[in-house]
Amino acid sequence: MIESINSAVLFIIIANVLVSMKGFNDYSFLDTYKFQVSRILSGEKVRMFTSGFLHVDWMHLAFNMYALYLFGGIVSGVLKTPNFLIIYFGSLLTGSLYSLLYHKKEPYYSAVGASGAVSGVIYSSILLYPDMSLYLFFIPIPIPGYIFGIAYLLYSIYGMKKNLGNVGHAAHLGGAMGGFAITLILVPSLISTNTLMVILLAVPIVLLLIFGDKLKS
Repeated sequence: MIESINSAVLFIIIANVLVSMKGFNDYSFLDTYKFQVSRILSGEKVRMFTSGFLHVDWMHLAFNMYALYLFGGIVSGVLKTPNFLIIYFGSLLTGSLYSLLYHKKEPYYSAVGASGAVSGVIYSSILLYPDMSLYLFFIPIPIPGYIFGIAYLLYSIYGMKKNLGNVGHAAHLGGAMGGFAITLILVPSLISTNTLMVILLAVPIVLLLIFGDKLKS
């Protein structure tokens, strides 16, 4: 299947692998380009993008790149490369912005990972192809794509609440919001053709926007 992978998806995967490997072996590099609230607020805005190409370890990297491989092909295939890139980098930005907003009073909060961008691509692909089914390594039966998407979002909310690891769980949520909104802007007809799926995916986002602050308590 690697022969048919979209060139933009392949390029982003390679970039993530190379940059992450550099970060694995060079802490000063990781420290210079990771997401950190105080540094971003002091003017280092580039961290909002560079942090999306760094990962904490090989498992973190592999999970994100496998998800991008699966879902990026759907988005790039349906919407073509330029729109895929808009969704990917737009979701990366919204993920960082939401993370910055959520952790703005925690100057030393830091995180890395492509999860915000990948979350946006996942949400976008489910909107575009709501009937998809996924076979995951540890589950022998197909899982509806929208179930996976909502479960992924709920896990991110749990991870954000428990502050699990050096992973940008808040960025997952912001990225999902970005992918959801950007896809509907690019393909507004989805609101009428996939109304039920739009509502299902919108519910956890709306609830998060309303009650998100309570996750800190």
